[in-house]
Amino acid sequence: MTETSESAFLERLRAEAAKRDEAGLTRVLRPRAAGTPTLDLAGNDYLGLATDPRVTGAAAAATHRWGAGSGASRLVTGTLDLHVELEAALARHCAQPAALVFSSGYLANLGVVTALAGQDAVVVSDAHVHASLVDACRLARARVQVVPHGDVAAVEAALAARSEPHALVLTESVFSVLGDAAPLAELAEVTHRHGGVLVVDEAHGIGVCGDRGQGLLAALGLAGRPDVVVTVTLSKALGSQGGAVLGAPEIVEHLVNTARPFIFDTGLNPAAAAAAVAALDVLQQEPERIAAVRTAARALADAAGMPPADGAVLSVPMPSPDAAVAAAEAFAERGVRVGCFRPPSVPDGISRMRFTARATLAGTALDRATDTVRSVLADRR
Repeated sequence: MTETSESAFLERLRAEAAKRDEAGLTRVLRPRAAGTPTLDLAGNDYLGLATDPRVTGAAAAATHRWGAGSGASRLVTGTLDLHVELEAALARHCAQPAALVFSSGYLANLGVVTALAGQDAVVVSDAHVHASLVDACRLARARVQVVPHGDVAAVEAALAARSEPHALVLTESVFSVLGDAAPLAELAEVTHRHGGVLVVDEAHGIGVCGDRGQGLLAALGLAGRPDVVVTVTLSKALGSQGGAVLGAPEIVEHLVNTARPFIFDTGLNPAAAAAAVAALDVLQQEPERIAAVRTAARALADAAGMPPADGAVLSVPMPSPDAAVAAAEAFAERGVRVGCFRPPSVPDGISRMRFTARATLAGTALDRATDTVRSVLADRR
């Protein structure tokens, strides 16, 4: 690259940055120090397990035994006994016949959609699915039809009108931005009737929905169906890192042989795998954490003047990106960290404050959280 072309390239980036600034859409990294006293209403550690001594202890022990990394891709030498143990534990917990662990939930979504779809398929996607599913659609080489959020009739119309022999329907169980629950029973029925496969991202359902935190699909009695595939992340309620796809053994075998994000990626590190196994054990022993999350979520919703959340996520619309940023700064000044979602992170273009509940948010901490939510939002909506 010549000096002239390099200058033009950097100038273009500066021009794009200026446009973001003008629109109020510039993002910056805000490092968080260990042990910070900030009250966290932005993170996804819903069950408070990321710092639980049983979980961190299991991670440390696995690191000492196996090393810091898995050493290779899963199909070379990167599949550890820990991965097999975790896959069995996830399948049991979510009432699924089989599971396959990926190194992130993002890659699990990329892997399942690109492996199950192709040029002879149509992918029908809810307009509000996570960015990982959006990117999966772009890579799938299938025709993609985006339907309005939560619109079962639109899904049925797309399936009925298709010319392709195969179809995938994509949804989240509890949506990551709006925090609302998908009409899973209706979607499962429509997809089955039209010979399709329903892919449900339970990233915000596992650990939160159901009496044992098994996810919304299992709570509705829909787990284990051969035409339903589930993806989960280990980085939210389970307090670790990684992801998995759950479903019929034939699906897992197909992914092992065809899912590029699985085949060509280094296996999940031992610490994360062991931490997730330990988190599942704690969840089995202490299901009261799930009720505590819901209690905190209801209190935050009441403070914000919003309907009760379907999971741990509460989404509050703001009049503009600048208003959302100003509100986030007001929370920060009071020692509270919240989510500030602006385009393109919000599919409908509406900027939002996003609050997340945790099982450990109780007592005086919950009182402080709700008082702050009331006072900051009082004149900013």
